[in-house]
Formats: sequence, structure tokens, C-alpha cells
Amino acid sequence: MKRWLAVLIAVGVLLVCAGAGFGAWLLVREPGPQRPEISAYSHGHLTRVGPYMYCNVLRLDECATPQTQGELPVSERYPVQLSVPQAISRAPWRLLQLYEDPADAAATIFRPDSRLAVTIPTVDPHRGRLTGIVVQLLTLVVDPTSGELREAPHAEWSVRLVF
Repeated sequence: MKRWLAVLIAVGVLLVCAGAGFGAWLLVREPGPQRPEISAYSHGHLTRVGPYMYCNVLRLDECATPQTQGELPVSERYPVQLSVPQAISRAPWRLLQLYEDPADAAATIFRPDSRLAVTIPTVDPHRGRLTGIVVQLLTLVVDPTSGELREAPHAEWSVRLVF
């Protein structure tokens, strides 16, 4: 009886040690690849958001689509300050400004290493209220139907503005 009790205690101690070792490994292991985040700020409100879509730049059919969308409270009096990390700014990137009328979207392309931040008015005198901001990382692809070279986003971040 004492022998079985000793074996049972030894097995229990081994299981506890193995569990502690596994827990320690979980705490110190290298984290997986982190996706870049953009941030948008307006009059005391800040939102940080990860990608809505993130594809392998060489294989655009290999995508992660978490569909993350930030939300930023804004007013007509204060602009939005958009910041992108170097992981985005060191490549060509496009800023889409979406307005109440979807046909009135404005696009600006930034060259590599040219901008880390952009200030955007929340109201445009011709387009109206800004409803959303989209940041896209671009790559060139060959259109399979026409054979022409065109830009395509391989990563995208989205922030919805709430008045």
C-alpha cells in the first residue's frame, strides 16, 4: 500500500513539474508575427486598429481577413490625425477618404518613406462629412484578363468615423 502511494505521489509530482515547465515555456516563447496597426486621433479620442485584410504580398490568394474595423468619435470642428507605422510607410501606400456619398471618395498615394502621419479634415466643403478612412498597402499585379499591370491592395486597415 505504501509503495502504491509513493508511486502515485511521484507521478503527481512529475505531472505538476511538466505542467509548470509547459506554462513557463508559454510565457517566454517568441510571439507570432504581429501585424502593423494604424492609429487615428481626434479631439481626445484615439483608436488603434489592426488590419481588416492582410495578404501574402507574393501570393495574394493567401490572406488573413480578420475584418477588424476601428471606430473614432469625431466632430466637425476637429480634424483626424492618422498615423501609420514604418512597416506601412516604408512601402507605397494609399489613403482612401470615404464621404457620405460613396461616389465622392478621395484617394491619395504616398511614396515609400514619405509620410508617417496625415491630418484629415472631418468635413470637406465639396464632399461633405468624412465617414471613413482606409489605408492600403499596394502591390503591382498583372490583370489575367487584359494582361495589363495594375495596383492591388495586399493589406488594408479601416476606421469608421462617428459624428
